[in-house]
Amino acid sequence: MSNQTTVSAFLLLEFSEIRELQILHVFVFSAFYLTTVTGNLFIIAAIAFDDHLHTPMYFFLSNLAAMDLGSISVIVPNSVINSLTNNTSISYSGCVTQVFFLFFFVSSDFALLTAMAYDRYVAICNPLHYERIMHIGACVQIAAIAWIVSLFYASLHTGGIFANTFCSNIFFCEIPALLKLSCSDTYLVEVGLLTFASSVSIVTFIYIIATYMQIFSTVLKIPSAHGQKKALSTCFPHLAVVSLFVSTALFAYARPPSDAFSDMDVVFAVIYTIIPPMLNPFIYSMRNKDIKNVLWRLLDFGHFSKTLSGFVP
Repeated sequence: MSNQTTVSAFLLLEFSEIRELQILHVFVFSAFYLTTVTGNLFIIAAIAFDDHLHTPMYFFLSNLAAMDLGSISVIVPNSVINSLTNNTSISYSGCVTQVFFLFFFVSSDFALLTAMAYDRYVAICNPLHYERIMHIGACVQIAAIAWIVSLFYASLHTGGIFANTFCSNIFFCEIPALLKLSCSDTYLVEVGLLTFASSVSIVTFIYIIATYMQIFSTVLKIPSAHGQKKALSTCFPHLAVVSLFVSTALFAYARPPSDAFSDMDVVFAVIYTIIPPMLNPFIYSMRNKDIKNVLWRLLDFGHFSKTLSGFVP
């Protein structure tokens, strides 16, 4: 048998060996993180404290904001702390945890976006049955199914990856980089993971496209231009978020494989882990008058205090 030792820690790729650039990385990524956290917390607060937003669409949106908070919190704080302390190591168990939760939150995002497409389909194509179909119990069940499926999905991927033996320890803690470092024969693992992930992603993406084809067909039958515009205004933010999510994921994964690490590996990983969670709140708030009105009221601290006092027993 070959001489191999158990890997107990890994070294993460540095953005730069120059200290000044490391400090710049700290400030830039901290700004990204604070912007994402603030935006998503405002979305959650707006939906929680305004009764008019207690609808299925906003219920799923608040769940999406929570998942976005989780996905960016898995990567960015650790990266910032490592650059600030000039420490590039991460424990084996820490890497397992990071990969698991990253897959859990990202797959939950996609599952919730699929659920939101179904919600828009029922609201526009079957408006008379909307309240009967999309009642609170159904919404909770759909969200719970999304979380459970994502939990299984993340467990499967994480278990498959860390069943391998690693010969090196320089990587950005995510699956493509881990596969490059494996000493094991990863062909079957890569094929299995790729086939499973691609099948799930393609099926759900086709479902979203088919759903919106029916939605647009129904909208075109609405006699008034105002009615068409109002119906489409609830769909465009969701379509923009789906497009952003899919395009950044394709940008990160749908490229020719290489055995060597490069700066572009880090760039691609950053794009799909940071950009969608940061932009999603802006996409939904800019195109949604209800959320904008609630956010302006929440920024009025006097009104916010009165709102909070209404929840005190």
